[in-house]
Amino acid sequence: MARFSANLGFLWADLPLIEAIHAAKAAGFDAVECHWPYDVPARSVARALDETGLQMLGLNTYAGDLSKPEFGLTALPERRVDALAAIDQAIAYGAEIGVQSVHVMAGITDAENAHDVFMDNLKYACMMAVNHNIDILIEPLNRHDVPGYFLTDTTQAAEIITDIAASNLKLMFDCYHVGLTEGDIANRFHDLRHLIGHVQFASIPDRGPPDGGEIDLSSFFAMLDDVGWIKPLGAEYKPVGPTDASLDWLAKS
Repeated sequence: MARFSANLGFLWADLPLIEAIHAAKAAGFDAVECHWPYDVPARSVARALDETGLQMLGLNTYAGDLSKPEFGLTALPERRVDALAAIDQAIAYGAEIGVQSVHVMAGITDAENAHDVFMDNLKYACMMAVNHNIDILIEPLNRHDVPGYFLTDTTQAAEIITDIAASNLKLMFDCYHVGLTEGDIANRFHDLRHLIGHVQFASIPDRGPPDGGEIDLSSFFAMLDDVGWIKPLGAEYKPVGPTDASLDWLAKS
């Protein structure tokens, strides 16, 4: 039976992070994850996780200046020092609250040496994270939502992961992004399973709750169950209105 993690970047986004953790527990989620929790003291988050019995599966590195936008720093040649600092920040914060993974955001760039910069910074991230038993995740984002993002599809991501060959470097398989960019999410999951560290989902193409959209995500969840995937699946969708009103799918899963 599938288990689920509430992504608190989108779910209960109107609540302070501590309250959102408790709301996820009350709603029946098995875990939580977030985007950028750094304004909240890690000790406060750790306390809320202890109180609820939930694990924080993951968080993101600092997104940089979203007004430019940057949407991550790791592949930006001109931001090398800041990218390493963001990696250090995420790993230190994550270690304090017991996360499983850190999503290292590539950023928006068309620089000729972006690939080499991204590779070097990822190697650093993997080296720093392994001492804390933290996985490093990379996630391709679709061109419609994040134009110019360096990492655009799972083929590119798989090549990077294979070339670096670090045991703690894995793929964030987001059904929404993969579905928009590459189509058949079930076949892509099977092809990439050996590289996948975390699975996220939202309906396609509107990024709403999983009981809508063009793809039957309940069948995808059942397939994951059949192949023995046991990690909680990340609900990273955008509710229309209050989060609690969007959770009919959870009660049926």
